[in-house]
Amino acid sequence: MVLPIENWKEYRQTYQKMAQEIVDKLSLDEKIALMSGHLTKEEIRSQILNKKKTHYNEKPYWAGGLAKYNIMPVLFVDGSRGVVCEKGVYTGFPVVSLRGATFDRELEEKIGRAMATEVLCAGGNFFGGICLNLPYHPGWGRSQESYGEDTFLIGEMGACLVRGIQSLGVIACIKHFAFNSMENNRLSVNISCDKRTEQEVFLPHFKKCILAGAGAVMTAYNSYLGKMCGENDYLIQEVLRKQWGFDGFVISDFTWGIKDTVKSARAGVDIEMPHTLYYGEALKKAVNEGAVGLDDIKEAALRIVRTMLAHGDYILRVRKEKKLNKKRDFKEHIELALECAREGITLLENKNKILPLTCKGKGKTIVLLGALAEEDNLGDHGSSRTYPPYVIHSERGIWQQLSGAQLVIYSGESKAHCKRLAREADAVIIIAGNSYLDEGEHIKADDSSTAEHMHGGDRIEGISLPKKQVEMIEAVSEIRKDAILVLTGGSAIIVEDVLEKVGAILMQFYPGMEGGRALGEILFGKISPSGRLPFSIPKKEEDLVPIDWAANVQHYQRYQGYRYFDKKGIEPRYDFGHGLSYTEFSYTDILCKQTETMLKISVTVKNIGDMFSSQSALLFIYPPGNCVDREKRLLKGFCRFCLAPGEEYQIKISLSLQELMYYDEKQACMCLEKGWYGAEIGESFCRFKIK
Repeated sequence: MVLPIENWKEYRQTYQKMAQEIVDKLSLDEKIALMSGHLTKEEIRSQILNKKKTHYNEKPYWAGGLAKYNIMPVLFVDGSRGVVCEKGVYTGFPVVSLRGATFDRELEEKIGRAMATEVLCAGGNFFGGICLNLPYHPGWGRSQESYGEDTFLIGEMGACLVRGIQSLGVIACIKHFAFNSMENNRLSVNISCDKRTEQEVFLPHFKKCILAGAGAVMTAYNSYLGKMCGENDYLIQEVLRKQWGFDGFVISDFTWGIKDTVKSARAGVDIEMPHTLYYGEALKKAVNEGAVGLDDIKEAALRIVRTMLAHGDYILRVRKEKKLNKKRDFKEHIELALECAREGITLLENKNKILPLTCKGKGKTIVLLGALAEEDNLGDHGSSRTYPPYVIHSERGIWQQLSGAQLVIYSGESKAHCKRLAREADAVIIIAGNSYLDEGEHIKADDSSTAEHMHGGDRIEGISLPKKQVEMIEAVSEIRKDAILVLTGGSAIIVEDVLEKVGAILMQFYPGMEGGRALGEILFGKISPSGRLPFSIPKKEEDLVPIDWAANVQHYQRYQGYRYFDKKGIEPRYDFGHGLSYTEFSYTDILCKQTETMLKISVTVKNIGDMFSSQSALLFIYPPGNCVDREKRLLKGFCRFCLAPGEEYQIKISLSLQELMYYDEKQACMCLEKGWYGAEIGESFCRFKIK
C-alpha cells in the first residue's frame, strides 16, 4: 500500500544525496536541458488562438527530463477548474471563486485528489492550476480563478488543494507569484505597495501553500517594485527560498514570463516554460561568458532533479497500485463537482420567502429568460478552459426538477415578448451576468501590444449588469416584481439597478458541468442554498478601491474588499460572507480559551428552522488597534457543518496566535498586539485578552 506523504519537503530532502550524485555527473548542456521547455512559441500561440485542430494543452507540455538518468520530464497540465487536456474526457469543476464560497476545506482537498487522478490519466505529473492571487479589485478578469478577496481564505483553501493534488504525487504548482491582479496590462504593469501590505495581504496565502508542501511555483507576468516577477531576486531568492524555505523549483509564466537570460537565471527561475527562448543556447553562452555563475545552474539542476525524483518515484508506485493509466471513468469526480456547486451557489436575496418555488406540477408554467440560460457557461476561455463530456446548463437543470409543468425559454431580446411571457407565467427565472466574452484571461489576437483582445480581460467598463439585461429585467418588473434573478459570473456584480425589480437573487458563479442540476435543486427546494460570498458586492462602483486598468504603474494599498469597506465606513450591498438559507441557524455560547501559542474558540450552532441544511460558520477576529492601525475585523477561521431541524452542534476552531499578528515596519517582523480582542461567529460574540 502506498502511504501518504505527510511532509513533502522532508520527503523530497531524502532524495538530496541521489540528486546531487546525478547532477555532479551532468555536463553543462545536460543541466541546461533540464531547464528548458520543448514547445515552440508558434505551437503554443496557435493553440491558444485555436488556429490548429488541437487546443491549448490538449496534451501535457513537457520540459527538461533526462532519460539517461531516469529523470522524467516535467509534464505540465493546466486548469484551475479541472484538467484542460483532450475533449470530452475530464471533469469540469466549478470555478475557484465558487469553491471559495463553499468555505469547505475537506471538499477542496477531495477535489484536488480528483484533479490529480485526472492529471495522471492524462499522462501528466505536474499541475499548474493552483491560482492564489488576491483580487485587489473585483473587476480583475481572472477573479474567478481566486478563492476570494481575503488572504486567510485563499491560503486555507489553496493549501487544501495543494495537499489533495500531491496526495497522488503530482507536483502542485502555485501561481502567479506575485501581485498578479490586473489582466489587460499584465505584461507591462509595475505593482508597488508598502512592506506591511506585502507581508499582511499579498504574500501570506502563498506562504501557507509553500508550508503545505507545494513542489513548484510559477512566476507572474507583471513587475513588482520595478522588477519583472520572473527576474525578481527579492521574491524568488529572498522571500520564497530564504524566508519560507521553499525547496522545489520555479518555472516562468508562459512565453512572456522572462525577458532577460541573465536576470532570470540569477534571480532563480529554474525552468523556462513552455519553450526555450532565453535559456538553452543563450543560457549556455551566458555561463561561458561568466554572466551567469555555474553554481546557479548547478543549484537549479539540483532543485529540478530532487523534485522530479521524489515525485516521480511516488507517482510510479501510485500508478502501479491504482492502475490509473487505464482508468477513464470519473463518475465519483462528477459527483464532487455537483456537491461543490450545491455548496457554493449563494442566495443573496429572498423577499417574502419566494424561494423555494413550488409551482412545478401539471398546469403550471415556468418562464426562463436570458441568452445565458441555454449556454454551456463554464467561465474563462483562456488557459483554464475545460472540455468536459457534457454540461448541464441552467435550462436543463431547471427542466429536470419539473413534474409536468411547462418550461418556456426565451432569450429576452424583445421586451414586449418578455412582458407577455411574464404575465402568463406562474414563475419567472432570469439568467443574467457574464460569460468568457466579458471577463477572464486576456487573450489577444496577435502579439502586438496594441492589438484588440479577442475575449476576456478586466471588466474595464464596470461591474454592473449589461444594459440589455437590465432592460429585460425592467420589462418583466412592469408586470411582476417577483422574478428570480440568477447571476452568472466570477466575482461581484452590482445589482442596484434591478434590486427593487426582482423578488430573489442567486449567485451561481460559473458552476461547472453539473451546475445546472444544482441550480434546479436549489430553486425548487430539493436542497437548501448554503454558499457564502467570498467577496463583497458594493452598492456602486465609487465604493470600491480606486484602480486604473490601463496604468503601467499601480500602487496597492493595504485595505481592499470588506476590509476597505469597514475602514471607510461604507456599507456594501452584500457583505463578505453573506449567504441566505431556507432554514435558520442560531449561534450561542461562544467561548475563547487561550494557550501560549493557540486560541481555541467554540460556539453552539442550532438549526432552528424546518429544513435540513449545510452551512459554513465564519470566525471574525476584531483586533484592539490601540497602538497601531488595524482592520476592524479579519476572517480567521471557518467550519462547515450539516444539521437537521432542531439539531445542534458545537463548532470548535483552533487558531494559531501567529494569525493575529501584524507586520511592524520599524522592527521588520511580525508582532502580536497586546490588548482586548473580539471573536464573532454568527451573532455570538465574546472578548479575550492577550497580555
